[in-house]
Amino acid sequence: MGKYAELTKKYRMIYDIHTHTIFSHGKGTIEDNVKAAISKGLSSIGIAEHGPGHVLYGVKRKQLPVMKKEIERLKSEYKDIEILLGVEANIINPSGRLDVTSDDIKKLDYVLAGYHYATFGEKPLKALKTHIVNFRVFNRKTKDTKQKIYNTALVIKALYENDIKVLTHPGDKGDFDLMAIAKACEETNTLMEINTWHNAPLISQLKELIKTQVLFVISSDAHSPDRVGFFEPGLKRALEAGLDPARIVNLEEI
Repeated sequence: MGKYAELTKKYRMIYDIHTHTIFSHGKGTIEDNVKAAISKGLSSIGIAEHGPGHVLYGVKRKQLPVMKKEIERLKSEYKDIEILLGVEANIINPSGRLDVTSDDIKKLDYVLAGYHYATFGEKPLKALKTHIVNFRVFNRKTKDTKQKIYNTALVIKALYENDIKVLTHPGDKGDFDLMAIAKACEETNTLMEINTWHNAPLISQLKELIKTQVLFVISSDAHSPDRVGFFEPGLKRALEAGLDPARIVNLEEI
């Protein structure tokens, strides 16, 4: 990470609200992530496990109250940092519904959402076909116009049907019309994520997205405590694309 030293001298991450723990497929506890965030000088840390609809890594609904209780305990111990509970819900349903219920959301401080494989939702067979086609297109760098239209509609519908704080790793795992999605993000006050775990959005995509008025947030998407607060690769992509850092809401110039 030393190769990003110049960036860390000029900018700092204020908060990181997309991190994972052992409650899904992360390697550290909530407290481990909190300690890492404090060591990075963050003012807020958010725990956002995969939504329960993810068949491989989804958080169990019964664990949400457990996580909430643990965060309340940690708040009393670590008073100099804000500790938040979120979820990274899954976008897969044509209806726009996410894989979190209204009761789930009452336990949360915010909702992130993104498209992931291994989620099947309301129409499992259609979802399976969607994942197979997207996997082939994404990894073979081919095109499928019909699937791109469908993917884009899934995301836009979810944006309008839910109160989503951040659209996670836009453009990852499939082909999407990100300009149309950015317009929906503008209208729904949803931030587009610049993800440092996934290379998404790409520099070429960011070059197009800067033509819109959408705002961005950088996330570590940390799967281990050592990556909490790691923002530099995302900022490097943003700067190379010509994005004004002032449009990244959780970044400040030192």
